[in-house]
Amino acid sequence: MATISVQGQDLVVEMNGLDKLWSLKSKLTIPLAHVRGATVDPGIVGEPKGVRAPGTHLPGVITAGTFHQDGEKVFWAVRDGQKAVVVELADEHYTRLVVEVDDPRAVVAMVEQATSR
Repeated sequence: MATISVQGQDLVVEMNGLDKLWSLKSKLTIPLAHVRGATVDPGIVGEPKGVRAPGTHLPGVITAGTFHQDGEKVFWAVRDGQKAVVVELADEHYTRLVVEVDDPRAVVAMVEQATSR
């Protein structure tokens, strides 16, 4: 699971527990100016992921790490798709972040509020 927060002018995504190990990342910091928006998307876990490099993928159990598909890099850290949030990015290493959070609707509201300033 991840914790997403707004710290100054940045969106900070911190991996918790073993998700640091599975995703091979502990923290991502993205300037808010590069965040296009966020959505709750529990169905995304059923979509094709692309090529994993590096990361972990056990279908139905966990998807974590960097996945390459159609020329894009997507960061995943999801075990429970019902708690998946998709953060769309521009001009960043990743085009999207797909992460599991405690309260997806609250995270989306926070991201939307922070990026509408």
